[in-house]
Amino acid sequence: MRSIAIMNQKGGVGKTTSTVNISAALAAAGKRVCVVDLDPQSHATLHLGVELGYDAKSVYDVLTGKCKIAEVRHQVADNFWLIPAHLNMVGAELELASAIGRELILRDELAEDDFPLDYLFIDCPPSLGLFTLNALTSVQDVFVPLQPHYLALQGFLRLVDTLEAVRRLNKSLRLSGIFLCMFDATRLADEVSLDVTDFFGQRDKLPAICREAVIFKTKIRRNIRLAEAPSHGSPIFNYDPNSSGAEDYHNLAVEIAEKFGSVR
Repeated sequence: MRSIAIMNQKGGVGKTTSTVNISAALAAAGKRVCVVDLDPQSHATLHLGVELGYDAKSVYDVLTGKCKIAEVRHQVADNFWLIPAHLNMVGAELELASAIGRELILRDELAEDDFPLDYLFIDCPPSLGLFTLNALTSVQDVFVPLQPHYLALQGFLRLVDTLEAVRRLNKSLRLSGIFLCMFDATRLADEVSLDVTDFFGQRDKLPAICREAVIFKTKIRRNIRLAEAPSHGSPIFNYDPNSSGAEDYHNLAVEIAEKFGSVR
């Protein structure tokens, strides 16, 4: 199984949209895929049309030791499953503050779960707190969506520092992929795209954790249909399969499958 966290400490860069739609595209191609929603806002859960009642079990119950992953796994489409989040996760960080090994809870729970998958994607919150730390100790790869603006690389460097620190807990962790989201055909976007390419062109000067990172050729264009799809509880492929958003995420999923083929 290939395990991937999609993260960026900045909000509004397309993490959840990318997690849901990459996963949906891979599932439609016949891969067995599961999304873990680790964001207390539960946007990935809502995007996939899952609305949990007040007492429903979620990843919160897994993290706090009240149930196992198998008890909260929902099938949302053929080959496609979700470990949902609930708004009650807001208090989980306080509950777990004194727990021994709190950074490794999700890793240990996933290790006990023998459900066969090709890909596991974790949607991280826009912060570097306990939930993100649990994601980073549970995966092999990190994908980072970047917006094409001048501050993107500055935030990216802080993220790399965090990954290097977490590598003490997860020796196999690596920053494996970068892709641009909300891309417009403007000079600014083209310049930032070149800056990212130039930055990774000097591989020998980069921190070891990101020297082999792939810059995906596919850019996710700004598309209003992508913004509309979550309110319909649907990936873009169900909501508007003919949109540029559907085309872009399909192409990105093809790249991911080619470069990061899974081993079940």
